Amino acid sequence: MVVLNKIYTKTGDGGDTALGDNARVPKHSVRVAAYGTVDELNAALGVARLHAKDDAVDDALSRIQNDLFDLGADLCRPDMEKDGEAGYPVLRMSDGQTKRLEAEIDAMIQLLEPLKSFVLPAGSALAANLHLARTVARRAERLTTELASAEEVNGAALAYLNRLSDWLFCAARIANDEGRADVLWTPGANR
Repeated sequence: MVVLNKIYTKTGDGGDTALGDNARVPKHSVRVAAYGTVDELNAALGVARLHAKDDAVDDALSRIQNDLFDLGADLCRPDMEKDGEAGYPVLRMSDGQTKRLEAEIDAMIQLLEPLKSFVLPAGSALAANLHLARTVARRAERLTTELASAEEVNGAALAYLNRLSDWLFCAARIANDEGRADVLWTPGANR
């Protein structure tokens, strides 16, 4: 259980922060940027939920927000090989979380007409916010793959981020009347 009885510690005033293993790194490190962007994505989903009129959509977004805290916990702790030395169960993303997204994507796709053009990030308020969250998810994925090029990263974390942006794309189309209200790109329309 997490207990937060003091919000400010002043330990980061010099521009560094503690990771999950208590190692200190600069706040601009790729690892901090990766899990910080996951936090930004979580906040974007919180805004999207304000527009979710369907309980099933809100429940799905709530599950994903919880997953994103799991993902942040995973990314903030380097050295996976030392997980056994932590003295507590280290939280890592699992393949099951990605498989759940895949099953939900497959169900959404059954409701959607095939695309004949690219979709502009627009439409209903929920769809527009889900598209915004999708782009933040892609940025989080880019930063996490950058981190993985230098340090070990849980493969399940990378897979989850990749699948999540697909999930958000499909959910945005569902929010646009199952794709019927999608705003489509018209190539060269304003030349």
